[in-house]
Parts: sequence; C-alpha cells; structure tokens
Amino acid sequence: MFQGPGDPNEDRSGGFERGGWQLAYSDDVFGSAVLGLFGEIDGFPFGRRTYEIMAAHWPSAPEDDPLARTMNRLAKHVVSTTLEEPLHWENSHLVGGDVPTAVAELKDQPGKDLAVFGSGRLVQTRMQHDWSMSTV
Repeated sequence: MFQGPGDPNEDRSGGFERGGWQLAYSDDVFGSAVLGLFGEIDGFPFGRRTYEIMAAHWPSAPEDDPLARTMNRLAKHVVSTTLEEPLHWENSHLVGGDVPTAVAELKDQPGKDLAVFGSGRLVQTRMQHDWSMSTV
C-alpha cells in the first residue's frame, strides 16, 4: 500500500494517516531538482489512482508556476483496465488492454525517457516485467 505524499487528505485508503509529509521538505532546491528531472523526460506512465489525484490538481494550478506548466505539457500515459478514457487533462492518453505490451511499445518510441511518478501498482508491474525507466 502507498499513500500520496502531497496532501494529508490525498489518499487515506487502507487506514493511512501519514500523508502530506512531502510539503514540509519542499523548497527552491527541491523544486529545481524536480524541474531538472522533468527536463529529461517526455512523460509519465501513471496508474489510474495517481492520475486521478494529479489531474484534480495540476490543470487548475497557477499558470505562472513552472512545475504546473511542465506537468501540464508533458505526456500522461494513463495505465488502467477500468477507465474508458482519461480525465480531461492536456496531453493525456489511455493505455489499456495488455499493459506490459502497451508500456513496452511506449518505451520503444523515439524520444526521452518516461518517469513513473507514484503509481504503486504500476511500479510493481514494472518490476515484474523489468522495465527500465525512472521512478520518482
């Protein structure tokens, strides 16, 4: 089980009460490091739950926030067997069906790396299939 680090109420499923720890450690150095990483990738494979949490925040974040601009611009590949289409968030694409094959096809496309952001179940699937990609 995983809990979102961004907000204490982000995901309390499974009885977790310790979310939101990350905000206390966020500063300009952390922000620069994250933006640096995001400059080296073309997008994110997201699990459904992480995508829904992120899509509830980033599309309406202030446009003068460089992290928000980057999050909204990068590709979001939503890995789900339950969604029929992703929520409305710029540059979002649904990845369904045979997930290992679909992610392998994403990885074979030309361009920069993909980075898994959160998405606990997707990370477990990644380890089972030995996908090499960054995990944030």
